[in-house]
Amino acid sequence: MADFELTNRSKYNQNYKTSIANPEAFWGELAETNFLWKSKWNKVLEFDFLSPKIEWFKGATLNITENCIDRHLKQNGHKTAIIFEPNDPNQESEFISYIELHHRVNRFANVLKSKGVLKGDRVCIYLPMIPELAIAVLACARIGAIHSVVFAGFSATALATRIKDCDCKIVLTSDGSFRGAKTINLKAIVDEALVDCPNVSTVLVAQRIHSEITMKTNRDEWLQPLLDQASESCEAVAMDAEDPLFILYTSGSTGQPKGMVHTTAGYMVYTAYTFKTIFQYQPNDVYWCTADIGWITGHSYIVYGPLLNGATTLMFEGVPSYPDYGRFWDIVQKFKVNQFYTAPTAIRALAKQGEAFLKPYDLSSLKVIGTVGEPINEEAWHWYNTHVGQQQCPIVDTWWQTETGGILISPIPHCFSGKPTYATLPFVGIQPALMDDNGNEISDTKAEGRLCIKFPWPSIARTIWGNHERYKNTYFSAFEGYYFSGDGAKRDENGHYRITGRVDDVIIVSGHNLGTAPIEDAINEHKQVAESAIVGYPHDIKGNALYGFITLKKAVSSENHENVKKEINALISSKIGPIATLDNIQFTTGLPKTRSGKIMRRILRKIAGNDTSNLGDISTLLNPEVVQSIINQTQTK
Repeated sequence: MADFELTNRSKYNQNYKTSIANPEAFWGELAETNFLWKSKWNKVLEFDFLSPKIEWFKGATLNITENCIDRHLKQNGHKTAIIFEPNDPNQESEFISYIELHHRVNRFANVLKSKGVLKGDRVCIYLPMIPELAIAVLACARIGAIHSVVFAGFSATALATRIKDCDCKIVLTSDGSFRGAKTINLKAIVDEALVDCPNVSTVLVAQRIHSEITMKTNRDEWLQPLLDQASESCEAVAMDAEDPLFILYTSGSTGQPKGMVHTTAGYMVYTAYTFKTIFQYQPNDVYWCTADIGWITGHSYIVYGPLLNGATTLMFEGVPSYPDYGRFWDIVQKFKVNQFYTAPTAIRALAKQGEAFLKPYDLSSLKVIGTVGEPINEEAWHWYNTHVGQQQCPIVDTWWQTETGGILISPIPHCFSGKPTYATLPFVGIQPALMDDNGNEISDTKAEGRLCIKFPWPSIARTIWGNHERYKNTYFSAFEGYYFSGDGAKRDENGHYRITGRVDDVIIVSGHNLGTAPIEDAINEHKQVAESAIVGYPHDIKGNALYGFITLKKAVSSENHENVKKEINALISSKIGPIATLDNIQFTTGLPKTRSGKIMRRILRKIAGNDTSNLGDISTLLNPEVVQSIINQTQTK
């Protein structure tokens, strides 16, 4: 039996065993008994990893918004669907019920239709974390338009690239956004981007910061007056199971961003199931994921996953440091948050400030706490466990990707526990494999290799928009018959997986393959280290040597730099071995990161190798100014 409730190890084992032995029967039963369908499928799964072509619930028709909203109205219409917490804590929070969400999504969908948006059209959404962002996503899905959300922190160049790649005809934006003490003129960024996007005929503008902006005649319109005039009724368009739901761009280490295409039915089933089971959501819980909807985490675990389960999901407009570093904990206390899902980067930043910002707040409502975006180092895991979870909350250290659509490896509370630095066991239906350098699957339980998946799961991305050959070459050519994640991993004697980082972050030093994650974990144990990143750079004798970019919790005098460097290398030597010690250590004020919190090691590799002539577009980084600071430090060494 496909059980939607996983509450103990026995149920996990039973579901996992069934899902591997007979995937079609397992997912078919789960889909049929837990969702609304306009018509049933002819076949649960048809796939070929060589083409590659993957189809789930083939022939079925549905609309995901009927599953996110309509089916909850009769019993839970007055339940809060979305809590909106604004950037300014002195502004009132907003509580949107499922009935109100239904009306607002329908009105927005009707506005889109009035502007000529049809099923299959691409709609670019460039909005801050305000309710209109979630509503716009659902409005597109309501009428079969394909939403392409671009994080509202990306530059005009990055925005234009994404608009042009999938040929969006309409852009949804706002006059601006709040970010801590700052305001950002989003409309000016859109105007700059659209100079190079002649096919965009309409820009709809939400008011957020009420600033003076330029409105282009015959293209730009204020959104609210159109919503006020629109009907609250809008029939949900019947979508084929494999019709695209959204395109979401993910940057590779080089080249054009990849527009990952996620389709409707499989994505719906998998995100709903993972949300319910991994976060152990119960009907009256309040769930909060701190990500932005501009990322896959926000798509799957702020909007679709929670709403498919009739949950109350919290959207936060601000940042963890404003007005002070207690903001997250103030929100947890204010709304009695039960599940809290954030990034290791945020945890480390908050831990760096100490416990003083935690102590005023009651965090006893928390039942499950999670991490996403990168593996969490052991020091941060223990801080999170001790000070946030108060050693009472399971930690779900989730591993997944934009390409996977949903969580693939994670602890499941009450089924099996987390283990510091480990993502632990595969989710139901997921069949991981570790591959060696010769392309063979490693059969030993305890092993290390490249992490692949050998059978499709429902929410796997189906292609790269407009470039299926790139999709094939990127994910299915390295190991024939397998999906290659691009990550390396270790598997322990109990079958638990630990992600060791991107394969291109494995550095060969004197013939030894050294993953950066374990070295960084060792460095981060030093009491003065806040964060670190290790890259390789050319070495005449070793082939590659290790270069460490390290941020300290507090500045130390230049006289003490050498002592700290020696202590760091001694720590690495004791934890991993002398082969992993650093030839070069540079103390930095920060590390270059993407908006989702990932350290851009590609840039650090170029700096370490004294190749800074072409760093690519760094305008989309969270902190582009850090790059020049590191270069200046390097040049004055």
